[in-house]
Amino acid sequence: MPSLDPATLPTSAGGVRVEHLVTSGTFSLDGGTWEVDNNVWILGDDTQCVVFDAPHVSAPILDAIGDRTLLAILCTHAHDDHITAVGELRAATGASAYLHPDDRVLWDRVYDVAPDRELADGETLPVGDVEVQVLHTPGHAPGACCFYVPALGVLFSGDTLFNGGPGATGRSFSDFPTIIESVSGRLFALPDDTVVLTGHGDATTIGDERPHLQEWIDRGH
Repeated sequence: MPSLDPATLPTSAGGVRVEHLVTSGTFSLDGGTWEVDNNVWILGDDTQCVVFDAPHVSAPILDAIGDRTLLAILCTHAHDDHITAVGELRAATGASAYLHPDDRVLWDRVYDVAPDRELADGETLPVGDVEVQVLHTPGHAPGACCFYVPALGVLFSGDTLFNGGPGATGRSFSDFPTIIESVSGRLFALPDDTVVLTGHGDATTIGDERPHLQEWIDRGH
């Protein structure tokens, strides 16, 4: 699927919409460091919003938020490339950082203070006139979560599902059978036309990815 322009995504009756930017930096784990570009997704209306992940630098994220109230920083997981700007963003806005407790093992490598709130599988978070549903989808990281917005038909997948397959599981704190179960059992239960907004790279849809499950299983991690 080609790169998707978030401006083409549906907007709720109350004006809640998806905005997108990319930040660049590094990802470090298991003694290696790699250059990476990360997607940052903002969900909100003209007065309030949430941010999914705060990678690398806070300035462009703050610019995109503008004078809106930042309700929360929703972390898909705690690999350092997804959270290194959380501290600055939290300090600048007063917003709470949300993380699944199973990812504290990764968070604590970056920060010496705890996240403000714990994410729980199945909880819903209101943003304007829509609700964000939390799906715990371990595998790429033990506390990895995806965020589903039924009213807009979008899924913020972090690094659990990409355009072309599941996230990598060849490093510490990851597991290939677990991510396959998360994708097949949780994400593939969503409608085919659900737009998947990923942590890196191009968007996709559940329907585009579903036919390739066996290929991913056969190739392994």
